[in-house]
Amino acid sequence: MNKRLTKEKALRLFRESGLLEIGEAADNARKALHPEGPVTFVVDRNINYTNVCINRCTFCAFYRDSNSKDAYLLDNEEIFRKIDETVALGGTQILIQGGLNPALDIGYYTGLLRAVKGRYDINIHGFSPPEIHYLADRHNLTIRETIRILKDAGLDSIPGGGAEILSDRIRAVLSPRKIKTRQWLKVMEDAHRLGMRTTATMMFGSIEGPEDIIEHLEAIRALQDRTGGFTAFIPWSFQPGNTALVRSSVAKGDSPRREFGVRSSNNNHEPRTTNSELKIATAVDYLRVLALSRLYLDNIKNIQASWVTQGLKLAQVSLRFGANDFGSTMIEENVVASAGVSYSVTKDDIIKAIKSAGFKPAQRDTYYNIIKEF
Repeated sequence: MNKRLTKEKALRLFRESGLLEIGEAADNARKALHPEGPVTFVVDRNINYTNVCINRCTFCAFYRDSNSKDAYLLDNEEIFRKIDETVALGGTQILIQGGLNPALDIGYYTGLLRAVKGRYDINIHGFSPPEIHYLADRHNLTIRETIRILKDAGLDSIPGGGAEILSDRIRAVLSPRKIKTRQWLKVMEDAHRLGMRTTATMMFGSIEGPEDIIEHLEAIRALQDRTGGFTAFIPWSFQPGNTALVRSSVAKGDSPRREFGVRSSNNNHEPRTTNSELKIATAVDYLRVLALSRLYLDNIKNIQASWVTQGLKLAQVSLRFGANDFGSTMIEENVVASAGVSYSVTKDDIIKAIKSAGFKPAQRDTYYNIIKEF
């Protein structure tokens, strides 16, 4: 697009445009950014080193209290076994994330990083902003000092977890104990200033409205204008299974609605008030948000499709709604699976899906350098 989308125009586009209209616009934006480029993917594994977390977010089905019989902390040998399997499958990256476990200090993290780097030549994409902020607070360090300590120990890049919706009005309901919007952005900005690259994410389809989605996109775009440190943006939809958010909604007699605020009857486009009524996103909603993300984030080159939450077929469709990247092979995934959604694909499945959608697949590294085309 020649002219940058304003928040007001984005809101009108999101609410009033037809699905194919916004999809075509996003597809054209993708073509402009990647005129000859293939559809990329990375071979990696999610390693959730612990599920103990003091944040207890209402949307999360993964966390456990420290005294839960299901609580765990992986030892190094188990982590090494998982990395061995990843390397054997051609993996170039591991994504290490967990909860805010009060039993772990910064020495655990630096020790783990050094142990992994001492054995493997692999990119460590790890520790989302809430984890980093928690460590800084615990050890009376600045965010920058904490990131530098982790970077010196072997951390290569930072995933965009913990963003959910970057609106404190929404975060007060979804994750009242988690860091605020400005704190999430502060971690990412400091990482970028230290020369690290990160991704950005958005979890939508719970209690937010279109205005909140655009507020999130604006925060990401504004930071990217300042630093240029985001490699990719990954929007994914809330998975309601086994979550406190759904349990509390049902207990109050509410039932999740399938409409998502598109083409609102409110002609004044007034923001919705935040309440416990869920607006579960459909596949159509996912494609609409994906397309809007591609159009709004004109300064982030790569947009990932989320086969993890949407499945392989819809991920293929996503490639015509602005996505140019198929994400990760994700040899292991636990967080979304804990909500009852579990898709499993192999590297060959991804290659076949990309080809079937009419694109050329290519394996990439963390920084979107092409390793191999197929």
